Amino acid sequence: MKLFGLIGKSLAHSYSQSFFAEKFEKEGLRDCQYRLFELSAIDLLPDLIASEPDLCGFNVTIPYKKSVIPFLDELSPAAAEIGAVNVVKVEQRGGDQCLKGYNTDAEGFASSLSGVELPNKALVLGTGGAASAVSYVLRKRGIPFLQVSRAPGQGDMTYVDVTEKVLRDHPLVINCTPVGTTGEKQRLLPLPYEALTPAHYLYDLVYNPEVTPFLEKGKQYGARTQNGLSMLHLQAEAAWRIWGSSEE
Repeated sequence: MKLFGLIGKSLAHSYSQSFFAEKFEKEGLRDCQYRLFELSAIDLLPDLIASEPDLCGFNVTIPYKKSVIPFLDELSPAAAEIGAVNVVKVEQRGGDQCLKGYNTDAEGFASSLSGVELPNKALVLGTGGAASAVSYVLRKRGIPFLQVSRAPGQGDMTYVDVTEKVLRDHPLVINCTPVGTTGEKQRLLPLPYEALTPAHYLYDLVYNPEVTPFLEKGKQYGARTQNGLSMLHLQAEAAWRIWGSSEE
């Protein structure tokens, strides 16, 4: 059996298992299985690897996309530049096990916006691994952006610094935090939503629920909106290509 999976702290919201189960069924991959592995701490990863000898690769989600890196043997060039990993390939090389980290979030995000005309300045909400991938794509596309963090010093500004003028001047707003996810206690980030206009484009990496409170606010003020479901599918297909290849 070939085992794949997802590691993270809380995985009840994830669609990854159902996505891959459907993919394996559709493609007749009866020797493949995808499981969820909730880890209370990233330090438990070596124990998981040791206990699952059939594990060929796994996805990484909140909050381990950055903290997983010290446990890996190699990084792809993109993952090294981004500073975050959401896909790990497990290989046997001459009797030794090798864990190589990749980032398909960037590819998934970029591909999900193919053909979309984006505003020329952005706010990136969050400073975690997903935000790093989004920031990487924005830099590649030449879109200036500011990162917003809860904690002073972690981004370019905190939420209290996002005034109506700041929001008006940055019509592309991308939520890279889990806020708004089904089951999360806090449902809405503190922003001056009344400054939103039809010129704004709100992108939420959250896909469960389909329309988050963040996107509801955007619709209320006439903004274009997009959730993260297409990004999930695109990054997952990219992960599958990595796991299925002999060389990357």
